[in-house]
Amino acid sequence: MIVLLKNNTDKEQLENLINWLKDIGIESHLSKGAHSTILGLIGDTSVVDIDLIKALDIVQSVTRIQEPFKNANRKFHPDDTVVDIGGVKIGGGNFQIIAGPCSVESEEQLCSIAQSVKKSGAKLLRGGAFKPRTSPYSFQGLREEGIELLLKAKKMTGLKIVTEIMDASHLPLFEDVDVIQVGARNMQNFELLKDLGMTNKPILLKRGLANTLSELLMSAEYIMAGGNQNVILCERGIRTFETYTRNTLDISAVPLLRELTHLPIIVDPSHATGLSRLVKPLSLASTVAGADGLIIEVHNDPAHALCDGAQSLTPEAFDELAKMVHNIQPFSCR
Repeated sequence: MIVLLKNNTDKEQLENLINWLKDIGIESHLSKGAHSTILGLIGDTSVVDIDLIKALDIVQSVTRIQEPFKNANRKFHPDDTVVDIGGVKIGGGNFQIIAGPCSVESEEQLCSIAQSVKKSGAKLLRGGAFKPRTSPYSFQGLREEGIELLLKAKKMTGLKIVTEIMDASHLPLFEDVDVIQVGARNMQNFELLKDLGMTNKPILLKRGLANTLSELLMSAEYIMAGGNQNVILCERGIRTFETYTRNTLDISAVPLLRELTHLPIIVDPSHATGLSRLVKPLSLASTVAGADGLIIEVHNDPAHALCDGAQSLTPEAFDELAKMVHNIQPFSCR
């Protein structure tokens, strides 16, 4: 349920309304936009008398909504959310490129790539320390050592770091990580999402391989319901019957999510197809479609990468792409 408040609302009356709602088991989320102030009601709103609330002097209108996600709903929060990552902002017109290797392999490899992507304009460095792999015999990442190397690259370049968490028990290792990534396989790991909701770190939440947009937003809701509002959504392709690419990038997800939610939306064109030659056109398409950013895999020697070399750009190719994205981004459909 959404309560649209009148301009210059009396603070005491508003506080009384919020306290009354809390007494009947309804949580409230106050959102002050540029042109309106909205009170979102979260819980079993069937117990709320709409006519009673409408009669209040401070209320302009009351509307029931059908979507199960409340915190992530644009109706509750009309203005775009801007996630601030230590001064690097995503959302609300702030566009960022996250770049780096699929897996952290060595200090030399990571620092070399970090310096290259920074020169090309990236402000966030991605790198997998813990790697979820389909085969138990594949490279699983350097784990704790990988995070230590990411922190070294951060100290050297000043780039904010983004890396994936696999289990809530690893949270202490992520204390100095700037953005915690939840991968596609963990999008519906609800216990992990609950734990991340109790942190204050930005969370990059990837869409699952076969999940709907509603399910993605409900996963974001798990994090936000715990109190952490710093969620960035990521479209990374879904599994379809097409075999020419690893996954199928759902470009329509960008404008649709823009309608449904106030959260920032980025796109991962690398995992979407698994083919480096398709990263550039899909990056450009995603930017024009209105994405708030991109997350792109870059490797200094893709042919010998320990993980996903086929979808990784060289630093030179990334530099070319970053320039093209920068040129077209002002003309995106936002």
